[in-house]
Amino acid sequence: MQKLFFNFQLALEGVAANRLRAFLTALGIVFGVAAVIAMLAIGTGARETILAQMRLIGANNIVVTSQMDAAQSEEEEAAQSAGQEKNTKPWSPGLNLGDVRAISAILPGVAAMSPEVILPVTVIRDGKLGKSRAVGVTNAFFALNNLGVDQGSLFHPTHLERGDPVCIIGQDIVRRYFSAGNPIGQRIKCGQNWLRIIGVLEERIAKKDQLENLGIRDYNQDIYIPLQTALIRFKDRSYAHSRNIGRNRGNNNSAAENYHQLDRLVVRVADSEELLATSNVIARLLKRRHQTVVDYEMAVPEKMLEAQQETQDTFNKVLAFIAGISLLVGGIGIMNIMLASVLERTKEIGTRRSLGATRKDIVQQFLLEAIFISLLGGISGILVGVGAARFIAISYDIPTEVSAWSIILSFGVASVIGLVFGLFPARRAAKLDPIKALRSD
Repeated sequence: MQKLFFNFQLALEGVAANRLRAFLTALGIVFGVAAVIAMLAIGTGARETILAQMRLIGANNIVVTSQMDAAQSEEEEAAQSAGQEKNTKPWSPGLNLGDVRAISAILPGVAAMSPEVILPVTVIRDGKLGKSRAVGVTNAFFALNNLGVDQGSLFHPTHLERGDPVCIIGQDIVRRYFSAGNPIGQRIKCGQNWLRIIGVLEERIAKKDQLENLGIRDYNQDIYIPLQTALIRFKDRSYAHSRNIGRNRGNNNSAAENYHQLDRLVVRVADSEELLATSNVIARLLKRRHQTVVDYEMAVPEKMLEAQQETQDTFNKVLAFIAGISLLVGGIGIMNIMLASVLERTKEIGTRRSLGATRKDIVQQFLLEAIFISLLGGISGILVGVGAARFIAISYDIPTEVSAWSIILSFGVASVIGLVFGLFPARRAAKLDPIKALRSD
């Protein structure tokens, strides 16, 4: 141990005697380690963003959204521009509770379903007037969207069955209308109905662009009411009247009117392997129930996010490979400089050998010198890499997350590079003939 410590001191003296050369040699390791840490931080940040999006949409969900029949509208516009009569297509009842019951009866693999009715309303409370949305839901809505209750409780079964005038509000509604006190038990007017507040949702923190990309609303801004309350006390669009019939009889005004009883339906599948197969069965079922009219849109957000994650992982691997090449170049630089150092210090090596140093001592001296330069570059590279990751996150709004394992990995790789690329020059120095080394100029 004393001999090893002595050789380490000699290595430090060798580095100190050639500070500039050691600094330039370490730069390759610095930038290589920094590149690895920054690239892994970008990859980890992107992965965490995708996982956060999955938590927002829930796992194994199929989302069915009602919409107007786009194909029929295009045909009608084309026919009208050509001066022809519009072709009457089959009448569709729209997305409705009958679809929910049919899916539940036919598909045993469905774990839960959440039908939604979304109604824009005017909100009034203590002289404050504003716009919001009254969303008719069941308690399954909160479970499927990973929403918890901060105060109060969810809907009681009797609330859901009778359509009672109760509601659960988001945190933005609390801040806007109940900043002075506890909203539980108080009343708020939505449209023409007074609702009693029985619960407040936990705040869901998410960026606006994430919500838009996933096609979901900001749950903090909505007022949630039992589904039967929305259909009984607010509006049930499934009732047939002349405007519904006019949709297929040339009534242009009715074409743009929403005739769907439900605006959205989220179906959770018990087994993730059956997700795509279940979505195909639901699509065929709805097409048959809607008289071949495709007035709905189906999406499997989890599969889209998984595809996005696979693309991101491939991109991260390419970036990590490029960063690894930087580390390799830095290692080659260390070996090149150490070989040059051996040629320059031939006389020093001969003097040490003549004073009793063994080949093992010479190997240790030059190997420790290479490892020290590599570790110095690794520590500096970690600092530069962490700073680069933060700079990227602030300047370009790209999510980054520096993990402990990426720092350990980079530091370990830097150590190995110093050991591997310093071994050959060290062994070459040890093989020098001490007599010839002393004779060299």
